[in-house]
Amino acid sequence: MNLEKMFKMQAELDDRIIREKGLEGQDLLPNTYVALITELGEFANEGRWFKHWSENQEPNRTGYIDCDVCVDQPGRYEAIHEGEILSLPCPKCEDHEEVYVGDRLLEEYVDCLHFFLSIAIKKGWHLYLLKESIEDFQREGFEGGLSEAFLKMQWHLLNSRMFSDEYTKESNFRLAWWLFIAIGIVGFGFTLDQIEKAYIDKNAVNHKRQQEGY
Repeated sequence: MNLEKMFKMQAELDDRIIREKGLEGQDLLPNTYVALITELGEFANEGRWFKHWSENQEPNRTGYIDCDVCVDQPGRYEAIHEGEILSLPCPKCEDHEEVYVGDRLLEEYVDCLHFFLSIAIKKGWHLYLLKESIEDFQREGFEGGLSEAFLKMQWHLLNSRMFSDEYTKESNFRLAWWLFIAIGIVGFGFTLDQIEKAYIDKNAVNHKRQQEGY
């Protein structure tokens, strides 16, 4: 996984959003943290491992619709009629199963990755892959299971925002990052190549959305 390349791609996307949305000079870091926490929740929802109340605890690896009409709501799109927001069947893809592509869980994972990179860029924090740590998790598993690893990641992430000391912030962010990578690779079997390709694909989608006034 070429992190240097991904950092460059993310910086270009972030700069474009700031420029085209007129956000120059604004502190967007709090928003970015909220976005990352939100996306982590969406990733967990697709991962399903924690849903002990459900008969289905298998991750959602089904495809998503690659459609420029419905985009975020596969098979549906929103329209405003007489001031009311309506959810309607997508006229382009509702009956075309072949437009389902990709992996929903992996897509949610790389959505999180976008915001991890954005925060690191805004703070000037260096991220790298700690292969020894990943190998330890592969050999020994997560102490307390996947839910415990996810909670620890969230805890370190929040500490990276709430502590006043910059060194402590960066250290906690890097710990959250390593746990995030380990959860993807060890918890769900993603490879580094799969993560990079999915990131590049979603980055292109995000540029397209900006072009179309998302």
